[in-house]
Amino acid sequence: MKRREFLKTSLAVSAVAVASAGCTATPAQNPVRPKSASRKQEYYELRACRLKSGSTGGLVQAYLQQALVPALNRLGIEPVGVFAESEPKDPATLFVLIPYPSLEMFQSIASRLGSDSEYLSLAADYLQTDKDHPAYERIDTWVLRAFAGMPRIELPPYSRLRKERLFEMRTYESYSETKAARKVAMFNQGEIDIMREVGLAPIFYGEALAGPNLPHLTYMTSGENAQAHQQHWEAFRKHPKWEHMKDDPQYADTVSKITKWFLVPTGYSQI
Repeated sequence: MKRREFLKTSLAVSAVAVASAGCTATPAQNPVRPKSASRKQEYYELRACRLKSGSTGGLVQAYLQQALVPALNRLGIEPVGVFAESEPKDPATLFVLIPYPSLEMFQSIASRLGSDSEYLSLAADYLQTDKDHPAYERIDTWVLRAFAGMPRIELPPYSRLRKERLFEMRTYESYSETKAARKVAMFNQGEIDIMREVGLAPIFYGEALAGPNLPHLTYMTSGENAQAHQQHWEAFRKHPKWEHMKDDPQYADTVSKITKWFLVPTGYSQI
């Protein structure tokens, strides 16, 4: 496949329009949840692909859409999420979320892809690009373990149906391993349930095992649009159970820094 032909097929990041002033938030119902027989905690690879300044990321997006995501699906790895920031920046960053059933699968993925002839053919332009035309600046990667309180990715209806949707990803850093573990416990012991109840529609929660800025956890919530998402957060902050939990001394000083990203899915994202 010629390089210019390959790039023509890449999809632009889908735009998510914010709701009008009259939009009413409705809590997401019936998220996809794992069956009780498969409650084993999965692992996540979270990639942040930092593009070069001025780049549209066409080569990266074509690779993800045509080569990587289908190859992962053939191995039973799904859903794979691909996101861009809702307010584009330069240089831009693409985020890729890949769930694995085990660390063994994660560590073997490179060799599995390397033996997939269809993947290698479709990924050729990306994998063999020359140094004068790099696909990206650098890729940062974190390895996360799902929380016991939500051991697998959950998809709200609007995500399953590929409707308009907005995601918020947060990273909570802690000043010590003990405090980081206590914050994970806080989520498992009630915070996740409150978020579900008010319609924040969580997608995943993960404790970082490897990557920069440890110790920390990362999680993602979602909404039908920006206005609905904000209303759900307001309901969370006023929830009586949260009012009680946040003042509980056992959870004091568990978070020292919060980083947020507001994200929209690409047209081929499975989340």
